[in-house]
Amino acid sequence: MSGDAGSYDVTHYERPSVTVDVVLFALRDQELQVLLVRRSGWPYQGYWAIPGGFVHMEESLDEAALRELEEEAGVSDVYLEQLYTFGGPDRDPRTRVITVAYMAVVSADQISLRAGSDAAEARWWSMSALPGRLAFDHAEILSYALTRLRYKLEYTAVGFQLLPEEFTLPELQTAYEIILGEKLDKANFRKKLARGNVVESTGRYRETGGRPAELYRYREDAVAEVKARRLFP
Repeated sequence: MSGDAGSYDVTHYERPSVTVDVVLFALRDQELQVLLVRRSGWPYQGYWAIPGGFVHMEESLDEAALRELEEEAGVSDVYLEQLYTFGGPDRDPRTRVITVAYMAVVSADQISLRAGSDAAEARWWSMSALPGRLAFDHAEILSYALTRLRYKLEYTAVGFQLLPEEFTLPELQTAYEIILGEKLDKANFRKKLARGNVVESTGRYRETGGRPAELYRYREDAVAEVKARRLFP
């Protein structure tokens, strides 16, 4: 269409709706779990879904994702990154809806669940035992998010975001094993940690009933050089 700004007709083009969906991961009960909400209305009433909603006209995509997390899970300070845009023409029976999917990871002790306005219930589900069918294309989004999370372990410290501020080295190794779905060699794991120089001792210990376990924390100024795939024997 030619012409100046004054001649532009916004109604000339169809305008798809835009939503955000946020995959929130946490390590709970020795499992990688994801937050899902049960939908209270049409479409997919009664189905479990990833928390999300429509983007308001005055907010950015990131702001919308953070708002949905706050509304659905009571989370406001969280690692958040954009995953992918899902825009199949028939993915939503309401209208043409394009969704921007996000991934968030958080330590389980930071969560205070509450259902949002369009959800009847919110709860954690194990990634190895999800509901039989999810709303919309959310099964595809979850699969994509899990692949991204595993990949991120290769070159970032995202795994540390799933742990409390202080942790033991066995707890850290267990976190990696749960996410990757594979056992890691203890000696090699700790050697790579030392080489990456991303953790430091707090000088404190946790009583375990036997030998006290030394507590560590993530070094804020460290370059994340741990390569998770190289932690294998």
